[in-house]
Amino acid sequence: MSTNPTNPTTIEAPEGTPFLDVTRDFDATPAQLFRAYTDPKLVAQWLGPRDLEMDIEEYDARPGGSYRYIHHGGHLGDRRAGFHGVFHTVEADRLIIQTFEYEGVPDEVKLDICRFTEVEGGTRVTTHSVFPSMQTREGALASGMAHGIEESMARLTELLARGV
Repeated sequence: MSTNPTNPTTIEAPEGTPFLDVTRDFDATPAQLFRAYTDPKLVAQWLGPRDLEMDIEEYDARPGGSYRYIHHGGHLGDRRAGFHGVFHTVEADRLIIQTFEYEGVPDEVKLDICRFTEVEGGTRVTTHSVFPSMQTREGALASGMAHGIEESMARLTELLARGV
């Protein structure tokens, strides 16, 4: 399937809740998207802002598996930003539930529930993130998280267009 760059990324942060919802339609199959989300070689090509590089130290996308990666370069300068978590549920082409912790703000773990749903002409990816508090969610948004999400989704679209 060809990728349509006009599919928008919707980011919703409902007022008064510690939730963040991200939705994006892709002109790709659930299997293609699931692979892009679980194959570390592919994840490194799309996750994060364009100006950053990613070193994946561990990425074991299975129930009970863990991951850790580090972003560096670009707008971070000499700083390095590490992230880690645990995969709780991994159902091929359908669902990934994992924790996510930014190492710059330890002990503030969020839960991400990512669903791959077949829709006419492609797949809708929806991610529901549950933060431990409103303060944590607002801090993440203030740090530029929305920009990183939008660039990640654009980069994922480009990766899929290359036939991954």
